[in-house]
Amino acid sequence: MLPHSSYFQAQFQSARLWWQRSRPAPAPVSPTAEDEPLRAELFSAEQMALHGKRLAALHVLSDAALPDRLLGRLASNERVLVDLGKQLAATADAERRFTPAAEWLLDNFYLIEEEIRTARRHLPRGYSRELPRLSLDPVNGSGEGLPRVYDLALQAIAHGDGQVGRGPLSRFVAAYQSVQPLLLGELWAFPIMLRLALIENLRRVAARVAVAHVDRETAGRWASNMLEVAAKAPAELIPVIADMARSKPALTNAYVAEFARRLQGQGAALALPLTWMEQRLAESGQTIEQMVQFEAQQQAANQVSVSNCIGSLRLLGAMNWREFVETLSSVEQTLRGDPGGLYAQMDFGTRDRYRHAVEAIAKIAPRSESEVARAAVALAAAAAESRSAGTDPKIDARQAHVGFYLIGAGRAALEQSTGALLPAKIEWARRAKRRPLPLYAGAIWLCTFALVAGPLAAVDEQMDWPWWAEVALGTVLLIAASQLAVSLINWLVTVFVAPQPLARMDYSYGITPESRTLVVVPTMLGSASGVEALIDALEVRFLANRDAHLHFGLLTDFHDAAEEHLPADSALVELAAARIAALNAKYRVPGSEPSTDAFFLFHRPRRWNARERVWMGYERKRGKLGDLNALLRGHASAGPGERFACIVGDTERLTGVRYVITLDTDTQLPRDAAAQIIATMAHPLNRPRFGSGVRHDVVVD
Repeated sequence: MLPHSSYFQAQFQSARLWWQRSRPAPAPVSPTAEDEPLRAELFSAEQMALHGKRLAALHVLSDAALPDRLLGRLASNERVLVDLGKQLAATADAERRFTPAAEWLLDNFYLIEEEIRTARRHLPRGYSRELPRLSLDPVNGSGEGLPRVYDLALQAIAHGDGQVGRGPLSRFVAAYQSVQPLLLGELWAFPIMLRLALIENLRRVAARVAVAHVDRETAGRWASNMLEVAAKAPAELIPVIADMARSKPALTNAYVAEFARRLQGQGAALALPLTWMEQRLAESGQTIEQMVQFEAQQQAANQVSVSNCIGSLRLLGAMNWREFVETLSSVEQTLRGDPGGLYAQMDFGTRDRYRHAVEAIAKIAPRSESEVARAAVALAAAAAESRSAGTDPKIDARQAHVGFYLIGAGRAALEQSTGALLPAKIEWARRAKRRPLPLYAGAIWLCTFALVAGPLAAVDEQMDWPWWAEVALGTVLLIAASQLAVSLINWLVTVFVAPQPLARMDYSYGITPESRTLVVVPTMLGSASGVEALIDALEVRFLANRDAHLHFGLLTDFHDAAEEHLPADSALVELAAARIAALNAKYRVPGSEPSTDAFFLFHRPRRWNARERVWMGYERKRGKLGDLNALLRGHASAGPGERFACIVGDTERLTGVRYVITLDTDTQLPRDAAAQIIATMAHPLNRPRFGSGVRHDVVVD
């Protein structure tokens, strides 16, 4: 039995196919010379690389503003393919023969529709206008006026007969860039351009399949009519042949092959129409055998092209385009020259943000993207050299990182060194960011007074109210309008101010030893069931965030009491200690040392609070965290018997803890969330500076 989703999907596909079959299929449009399938000489990977260099030498970019033609072409391709799908669906009901290419198209029509929807979703209006375009000079051949990357996609499809391979494609693009580098936006546009080129090739093949399909249908009707007449009244066959001759059929490969297949070997009477056709073909120097052979070759070529295009469309969704872009991007390779080597250790999102910063500066500067990236690396290298030489004590580690000049406070220095001219929009945005509170509060007050002023002015003009009544009304309106103003300004802020994610290291493969972290839950021991719940929750957090350099602990106190010790205190501590020890034994790697403990218990005794006249944990939660920090920093007064009455777990490795994550009792720690938090804290742009008084804000583009 099919799963529910598959069942409903099958029902939906059946209903959609029935609807398509119930509508008349439009007549196919005869393909023009410009609609020839994308078939050129098949190239190996080495030949594709040489072809890439030749194209780079021939391509000339245009500065002219040209309309976006890709969306219109995609819509046209969709119409042709959908019409063919309806035509084939109608033929399938009649149980007629399909060519191999037509079977491929019909069987994979759902995939083609999905790829067209994906292409439309990833190709917003005006997107291609942002990409470099080829010159209108006719010397450049096909693809004139279209985005350069689209012409590269067409070339890759044409010289592979619709087949896309990761290796040949990478070599082709790398060879092209050795002569003429591509922009970052062009590299990211490659998947959608390849998808558009494959859909274009399917449309071109489908147009020929549709025309050949109609020709075969026409030939089949004439042949069936002649077979029927020959069986009932052979003498009436000559008028039928005359009718066919007067209709002046186009003797295409498909028409001749289908007509000959149906009539050959059917008797002497039916040799007459074949003789007539042979004579018609002889006028142009052709024969029935040649036409049949040409049709077989055409069907084989169409099948290969369609099957390759379908397979390539499937491959596009499986390829790692992030790796493709980073491998081929000259900006990426330049930024990896970051003096401290930290750029390569960051996660993909942060690296991509750096690359977008390079792209944004290059758009407003008379420099290429690679030159902007080299300028950022040069600034970071100069800062690193000054820091190591000690010539400038104001330079810290973050200034020796390339990100400081791309998304940090050094952005202005990079823009100045590259000669960037800031647009007014960016300039005003940065000025507003320097004074966020006055701007935010002022907008709220301005909106509030605007909402109040209208009704008060109307009352003053149209009603003779005493001054105190107007003041009372104004007060009420002020309170009501202020709430509306706050909501309105908050909404406007979300519209005009984009969130700025923090930079992050890449700890997807594990937390580094330098970022060893302790996750603690400050809580209180009150009952045995409560202790069991705390231990179970701690184990769940551990299982969702397992890492050799991540530890988990309970930071506990007793509830306030009138006495220092209560009868149930020792039993609760012993239970918590036993359960922590059991967890360490359960998850310890066989053969490892006890110092690999992942779980800890830090329990503090009650102390007398003379002000509140009660026995309690010193300063409660804040005190617990202070005592834990003292223990991690190696203070002798923080050991067992001093600030902590009981410590379970070998604390030897805790001396290397750099970060502490504090969770409330009811706070969860989702899968791999700890590694992401630590990776953010470990990034050099997020590390705190003490006592400098200098703000290091992230720049708004």
